[in-house]
Amino acid sequence: MAQDEPAGDFRYDTGEARVPWAAIGEHLANEDLMRMIRFLVRPEAGKDAEYEARAASVEAALAELWEVSGPATKLSLGDTVSKLEAEAREFLGCKYACFLTNATAGFEIALKYANIGPGDEVIVPGITFISTMTYTLQSGAKVVFADVDPNTVNMDPADVARKVTDKTKAIVPVYIGGYPPDMDAIMQIAEARDLVVLADAAHAFGGRYKGKAAGTVAHFGSYSFHEVKNINALGEGGLVVTDLDFGQYFPQCRFLGVDMSKQIKNWLYDVIAVPGKYGPFVAGNHSSTEIQALCLLGQMERLQAVIDVRRANAEYLNERFSEVEGIITPPLDTDEIKSTYHLYLLRVDHELIGQDVQVFKQKMEARGVVQIPHFAPLYKYQLCRDLGYDTDAIAETCPNTEMVFNHQFTHLPLYPLTQEQIEYMADAVIESVEEMKAGK
Repeated sequence: MAQDEPAGDFRYDTGEARVPWAAIGEHLANEDLMRMIRFLVRPEAGKDAEYEARAASVEAALAELWEVSGPATKLSLGDTVSKLEAEAREFLGCKYACFLTNATAGFEIALKYANIGPGDEVIVPGITFISTMTYTLQSGAKVVFADVDPNTVNMDPADVARKVTDKTKAIVPVYIGGYPPDMDAIMQIAEARDLVVLADAAHAFGGRYKGKAAGTVAHFGSYSFHEVKNINALGEGGLVVTDLDFGQYFPQCRFLGVDMSKQIKNWLYDVIAVPGKYGPFVAGNHSSTEIQALCLLGQMERLQAVIDVRRANAEYLNERFSEVEGIITPPLDTDEIKSTYHLYLLRVDHELIGQDVQVFKQKMEARGVVQIPHFAPLYKYQLCRDLGYDTDAIAETCPNTEMVFNHQFTHLPLYPLTQEQIEYMADAVIESVEEMKAGK
């Protein structure tokens, strides 16, 4: 099957006909576009009258444009999605890429390929976002929590090696904040046991790891384009990639196993069970839209500029903090490692300064600086307790996870702040830590 053939994407294409069957039941009208414009472009405070006048001129201009144009004839899984996937393959240097509703859908596809289910185990880091383990729990498999490296809050390969068993089928390392985990060590563990590695690269689109795109040093990588990420696809979106031959089935994985390359008798297409590593599985529905792809294509063009700004902010913070006892700065880029700087990992040495990060967070909030330890230990959620996980027992096997979450780490924003904002934030961190060292 050719890589670009839309074998699994259902598309109305009836060809030339006196009465064709349109792909779109109700086309977008001028009022629909204006609602979008008004949603995306809001009036500034105190400028409502001027905004309304200019919006009226935009609406009139759109009405004139409609007089010499027609509506889009495809809104889902069309040529723009295909173009995005082609550009993503080239950008990442991978063989297959599939644009999805979100990164979580990519996790599902990869773990379905691994055929995980009851009796199986999947290793995830102790600290990450809930979606990293959601499909594993849905499948009935067991989540095993690996401890983290306190310097990055990424998965610790040494603890992964300790926790691999004969039941392990997959490992899911996460690029927390866009900084890569030790993928070479993780892949070595996986290859020795024939395990599937899914890189949760939700934060890492545009990063590099030892000469390869972040997220591609694995059997699968999945990226997020949610609204809070460095670039987004109109609020939601994801991309799953692989170099495995299985990637030819990505279109079916995205849309219910529909296979347009073959038909059953008297019908337009067939529906297949997708072949996984150990057996077939049923596909889900994760279709993406043309407008999302169009937005993401535009934002990809300025991705490097976005990362450059974030990197400059991180370098400034590291420079300010490097000479302050009690502040532990995160690693920056090297020749081999290029982060996306989605988040700034700030740690305080709670033993040296005599107080922990919980006090620090209160002091920062009092100064008007929003900072969030974005992710909690997953095993502490009620969900895990309801499913029979022993939180206390797991915590004992993840001492670094407990230590950094309760005592050391939080995140600072790195998006394009004004110079005044980033200087104030740095001052606030230093002042807070100095107060804590003084016992205040």
